[in-house]
Amino acid sequence: MLFEKQFSELESYIPQLEKTNSKITHSNVGWQIDHALRVIRAVAKQLEDSNPSEFKSKFSFPKFIVMTTKYIPRGKAKAPKAVQNENQITEESIKEFLEKTKMQVSKIEDLDKNNYFPHPIFGDMNKKEAIRFIGIHTEHHLKIIRDMQKG
Repeated sequence: MLFEKQFSELESYIPQLEKTNSKITHSNVGWQIDHALRVIRAVAKQLEDSNPSEFKSKFSFPKFIVMTTKYIPRGKAKAPKAVQNENQITEESIKEFLEKTKMQVSKIEDLDKNNYFPHPIFGDMNKKEAIRFIGIHTEHHLKIIRDMQKG
C-alpha cells in the first residue's frame, strides 16, 4: 500500500497525542498526525473526483523546489481551514480517521495518470506528482513530530 511506512510511523505516535514542545511548534503531536492524515485524505479524494481530461500541467517554481528538494520549510505557510481540525483529537478518533484515510488512499493506484489534485500554490498535480507531494508533506510533519519527541 502507498505510504505504508509513513502510516505506520504516524500510528506509532498515537499514544503521545497530547505531547507538545513549544520550541518546535505551537501544536501538539495529535494535531500534527491529524493534519497529515487530513491532507492525505483530501488529496486522495480530489484525485479520485477529478476529470483526467481537465488536467493542465503548468510550471511552478515553488512546486519545482519542493518536489526536487523534498523539503517544505517550517512556518512559512498556514494550513488551509479544510485540513485543520477544530475538534478534540482522541486516540479513538485518530485511529478511526487513520483507517478511513488508508481506505481512501487504496483507491489511488487504480486512477488514470492524469487524475489530478489542484494545489492552491503549486497548481494542478497529476497522480504521480500528487503521490510524491503526499509523501513529502507527510514526511515534513513526521520530522516535526520526531523533533518534538527529542525535546
